[in-house]
Order: sequence, then structure tokens, then C-alpha cells
Amino acid sequence: MMRRTVAAVVALGLTLPVIGCDTQARREIEAEKKVTEQGPPPPERVAKGCRVEGRPPKIGIVPINLQALFFNQINSGAKMVAGQAGVETQIVNGEDDSTKQANAIDTMVADDYDAIIVDAVDTEGIKPAVRRADAAGIPVVAVDATVDDPAVATQVGTANAEGGKQIADALLEISGGEGDIGVVGALNSTVQNERQKGFTDRAAEGGMKIKNVVDGRNVQENAQTAAENLLTGAPDLPYAYATGEPALIGLAAAVGSQQRTEDLKVVGWDLSTQAVDGLRAGWIVGVVQQNTFRFGYEAMNAAIDLACGRDAPKDVPVPTQIVTPENVRSYLYYLEK
Repeated sequence: MMRRTVAAVVALGLTLPVIGCDTQARREIEAEKKVTEQGPPPPERVAKGCRVEGRPPKIGIVPINLQALFFNQINSGAKMVAGQAGVETQIVNGEDDSTKQANAIDTMVADDYDAIIVDAVDTEGIKPAVRRADAAGIPVVAVDATVDDPAVATQVGTANAEGGKQIADALLEISGGEGDIGVVGALNSTVQNERQKGFTDRAAEGGMKIKNVVDGRNVQENAQTAAENLLTGAPDLPYAYATGEPALIGLAAAVGSQQRTEDLKVVGWDLSTQAVDGLRAGWIVGVVQQNTFRFGYEAMNAAIDLACGRDAPKDVPVPTQIVTPENVRSYLYYLEK
């Protein structure tokens, strides 16, 4: 009888930690589900709608592409505000092509849109189309990418070079200012070139060395191939940086395929499922997250005000956040479109 009692106690002792672990896991799953279901913070303001020649305003949106979660979240934020304000919108995919973006703007001008929101692939190349819209009396709101031209009515975005410096500071603290860094960039993107320069300048100032820069061209498949080549050419590389969502997803795939999760630390921009997985595993150590939904809110608010003949701020800055393995749970709503 004594032996059976002891055996039962031992079995219970072995079972209790398992039950405790299961309970904790369920709590974590429920907490993460709650964060995701709550979604992003709602807009602080919704611009008042109006009538333009007896109809609701028509506002066009021209994103860089519709592949990246980043641009879809900007669109979602813009559409949320437009829906509450009673504004008509149309989204035309820029397909990572500045010529297609310019053509979309020209078409919207010809179709008498009342305002246009654009996230420019090429901030220089888009200027002639923006000027044509302005000359036709149609205000243009630039979001995310900075288009430095008087024809832009309102600029909504983040300081990309500053964000690059911010994540470089985080990596310098982790590395102690030592080690080589590989960069997966998008050399056709003005925004990501700014992020690259801000990061590489600060990292070099802090004592680290930029080993190599490869071009993912803001396309996930290209970024993965470029990252594979980067890691193959530098098998002992201790750190890597990705300048945008496609670059970080491509780099994450390359790190996984080459089994480098134990010896390589990664920082980059913009959350995705792959980035969150890397943060949870600990080999992605920091991600610059822009408030994409707020980009959409603020851009649409400005476009509505301008379309309705009201003033809008010339510049609307949107702050960034650094997501780490420790705080990633608080930002899981960024995985939702």
C-alpha cells in the first residue's frame, strides 16, 4: 500500500508541472488572441465629409504595391476613415513601378478626382505627375515616402534615416560595437535607401563594419535570393540588417534555409508573421515598426480636408516603435490587414 501511495505521489509530482505549463501556454495564447482581436488603436480624428458638386469626394490611393502587409495596412487605415466620413475611394496598385504610379495619377486627374494619396516608389520620378495634378487643382498627399516638392500638399510619414539610426543604436548595444553586418536593401526605393544610410552611418560610427550590401528590389523572392547569396558568401557573418518588409521576410527565409538561427542576429523593418516568429525565437533582436494604420488615418484625413476646401498640415510626422522579443506580444495586431 505504501509503495502505491509513493508511486501515486511521484506521478502527481510529474504531472503537475505539465499541467502548469499547459495552463500558462493557454493563457499566453488567449492573451495574444485578445491583442490581435482588439486590432490597432482607432483614429483619433475623422475628418468631416462634404459634398463636391453635389456628390461625395472621390479620393484615389496609389500604393507602392499590394503584396506587402505594410501597404495593405495603410490602405486599411485610409479606407476606415473614408468609410466613416462618407468618402469614395479607389486603390490603384503601383506594382513597384514609378511609371505605373504616374499613369495612375494622370488617370485620376483626367477622371476629376478630388484628392490623391500616393506612396511613391521613386520620390524623384513621381514629381512630374504630382505637379500635373497640382496644376489641375487636385491636391496630392504623399504618405510614407517623402516627396520633397512644393506641389505636395501634405506629407505623412516617418523619419526613415532616423529610424535606421535608432535600430543601429539597438544593435550597437547588443553587439558592444563589434562585428560585421550584412545588409539586405532595396536600391530602387528612396525610402529604404534612407533607412540603409541612417543605419550604416550610425553602425560604422559605433565601430561595426558593413561587410556587404545586396539588393532585394523590394520583392520577397528577390530579397530571399539576395540574402541567400549574402549568407553563402559570408558564412561567419554575425549580424544582418533588412531595410523593409520584403527584405526582412526574404532574409528570414534565408536564415532558416541555411540554419543560421543559432549564430546570426538580425534587425530590420516592419512586422510580418516571419518577423514575429524570429522575434519569438530570439534570433531577430529588433524590428522598427511604423504605425501603418495611422499613416492611412492621417493621409485620408488630410486628403478629405483638402478635397473639401479646408486647410491641412504641410507635414504630419508619425513616430516609430522598436519591437523586441520582450514586447512583441503588444504589437501582434500588425499581422492583420
